[in-house]
Amino acid sequence: MGIMIKEFKEFAIKGNVIDLAIGVVIGAAFGKIVNSLIEDVITPLVLQPALTAAHLSNLHELTIFGTVKYGSFLAAVISFILVAFVLFLVIKGINASKKRDAAAAPTPVQAGPTQEQLLTEIRDLIKNNNSKL
Repeated sequence: MGIMIKEFKEFAIKGNVIDLAIGVVIGAAFGKIVNSLIEDVITPLVLQPALTAAHLSNLHELTIFGTVKYGSFLAAVISFILVAFVLFLVIKGINASKKRDAAAAPTPVQAGPTQEQLLTEIRDLIKNNNSKL
């Protein structure tokens, strides 16, 4: 039992697990921000003309035969499309930033031969020239 607890501690404390946990928490918080942006700002602005034309105040009120709430389904589809688009823009911005940072990073200068290597080459050249005489 003690070995299993030790192995679990090693697993739980590994950097990858902690990084994953932090990513999940940040992702959940970011998801709330994106959902609020979509549900409270973008969806009403984009759909308001259509809702006004249909004499509705809320997209969820759209129904067929009075029972099938296809408005809720449309809201979910629109939300998904907008979330995917916002995430696309975020990733595109991050990738552009990475490319800009990579282009701005100085290229490493290749080091020439060390002093010892040059002296060794000179010594070998002198030896070769002396042996030819």
